[in-house]
Amino acid sequence: MRKAAATGIILAGAILVAGGLDKESGSENFVADVQANDETTQTEEETDSDPESEEEAALAAQIDTSAPVTKGSRIAVVSKSVDGEYWKALHSGMEDAIKDVNAAYGFTSDDQITMTFEGASDEQDVEKQVNTLDAVIAENPTVLCLSAGDEDSCQAQLEAARENDIAVVAFDSNVSDSDMIAVFRGTDNVYVGKMAGEKLSDAIGKSGKVAIFSAQEKTESSKKRVEGFKEALAECPDITVVQELYTDQVDDMKTAMEDALRRYPDLAGVFCTNADVSDLYLDIEKAEGTAPVMVGVDATTKQQDAVRNGSEAGIVSQSPYQLGYQTILAAVQLTVPYEEVSSGLEKFVYYDPVWIDTTNLDAPEYSSYLYGK
Repeated sequence: MRKAAATGIILAGAILVAGGLDKESGSENFVADVQANDETTQTEEETDSDPESEEEAALAAQIDTSAPVTKGSRIAVVSKSVDGEYWKALHSGMEDAIKDVNAAYGFTSDDQITMTFEGASDEQDVEKQVNTLDAVIAENPTVLCLSAGDEDSCQAQLEAARENDIAVVAFDSNVSDSDMIAVFRGTDNVYVGKMAGEKLSDAIGKSGKVAIFSAQEKTESSKKRVEGFKEALAECPDITVVQELYTDQVDDMKTAMEDALRRYPDLAGVFCTNADVSDLYLDIEKAEGTAPVMVGVDATTKQQDAVRNGSEAGIVSQSPYQLGYQTILAAVQLTVPYEEVSSGLEKFVYYDPVWIDTTNLDAPEYSSYLYGK
């Protein structure tokens, strides 16, 4: 069955576990109790069943109904984007979590916990996200879940949420003032960058010119990925970053990337920091045999095809379904007054990414890190 990403979340004493990547060995490090449960309960017939159904069932089985939850609560999700394979998988995880919590607690009709999922169609449309936040907060939801397109743009809205006793769960991309949120759930983005830097430097022989093509600089996840990438390259004195582009710093990202390739025909490597930028870069026509080695982030369908045909060395990928599911499980705990929230609810939980290349692209245990499936 598919496994979640690394760190577990505690829901009133029940650990919602997930498989992770051992940062020292690169091997998967799954929690032993879950492995044992899988081995003792999974029949030969179940082995051939839908991996997504098995994954959801494993997560749902961890919900501890002794945890206090306020029935009829409304959870409002304002996402950085609602379009694209990554965000659709994350949305699916959230919807399944809501369904499973209601089933576990026996909530029906008006007692059910509900969720809304809103956001811009473009991650760079920060104004749309802020306007959506204003409208959502005015409706006074029980909990607000936010993935910030700009880590500094939502301060007024976060203050309004606090004034109205609306707990905030930040997910995917945090805000600059972490005192304004109750918890954060997201990938370890510094590690995303480090992994990309290490893999790219190995692929180019630890020498040459590289470029960073990034999503918006004002997004926390992008900043952390670039930070981690540069940390990794600091170990390779013969590698030089000659170009650093951000989608919110140029008029047209595709044109800017094409200009960079022309300016540096001897470019050895390229790091693209998210799904949108990676897919956009793959659409650029490149001279045969001279294209730099590419490492991307988020295993979209297009990037999976690129790994298969050799135009991309590999992908550092997240598990958006798991992130969505775990974000809602954290939000559910916050539907009660703060003094009733389980002491086991961790404020910051970071998940490890995995490396996807031709050696594991078709491995079932990595399927939750492949989008569009």
